[in-house]
Amino acid sequence: MAQAHIIFYDIISSLDPPAWSPNTWRVRYALNIKGIPFQTVWVEYPDIEDVCKKIGAAPTSPIAPHYTLPVIQDTSTGAVVSDGPLIVEYLDKQYPNTPTLFPSGTIALQYAFVDAHIAAISPIFPFSIPRVNEIINPHSEPYFRRTREASFGKKIEEITPVGEAYTEGWEKYKDGLGKVDGWFKKSGGPFITGDSITFADVTVASWMVCLKIIYGENSQQWRDIASWHDGRWDGLVNAFAKYQ
Repeated sequence: MAQAHIIFYDIISSLDPPAWSPNTWRVRYALNIKGIPFQTVWVEYPDIEDVCKKIGAAPTSPIAPHYTLPVIQDTSTGAVVSDGPLIVEYLDKQYPNTPTLFPSGTIALQYAFVDAHIAAISPIFPFSIPRVNEIINPHSEPYFRRTREASFGKKIEEITPVGEAYTEGWEKYKDGLGKVDGWFKKSGGPFITGDSITFADVTVASWMVCLKIIYGENSQQWRDIASWHDGRWDGLVNAFAKYQ
């Protein structure tokens, strides 16, 4: 394998260590699984667009256009790649002697899985987004607040349901994870294709480690999640711990 020097652009938080975003965790995990050396550049939310334009990173949505992280620069090839799945595809192709996360013939199916997974876990968003607002730095908070309040149509303090609505929403999230658990059970192994890690597993693990980080290992929220579905989600995070 050619010696890589990857510059990995990630979203900073006030936590130590700062990594938290499920989208950027997918690339962090992938780089570590592959054993590719990288350097992290931490970026605040309102600075993402300027940083992306400066390094020549493509927008991830043509509307507006919209710039997001993760982004990587590969100084050994000069490539600048935006968007988690595309970054991992690039790493698979450019560094073929490392573990492959999109095995031949699985790219379309894995993209479909990722979409189905995000739909299944979508009930978590009203719970997790206000918590993210609490752990990002003051420089990022106004941007995060403004964009999320515009998306939800309410103040960020009002996004998480209360009372019975909280219990119902949390149960909907558990039910969504139950659907994902059923997919894992079909594999006959610890990962979605059996015994080998693929991008689908990386995606699920990234969301789980995000929730463990933003809520805290000893929080009631994480204790709930860790106990569900015979401990699958805690086990998945533990299986990925060596790649953090």
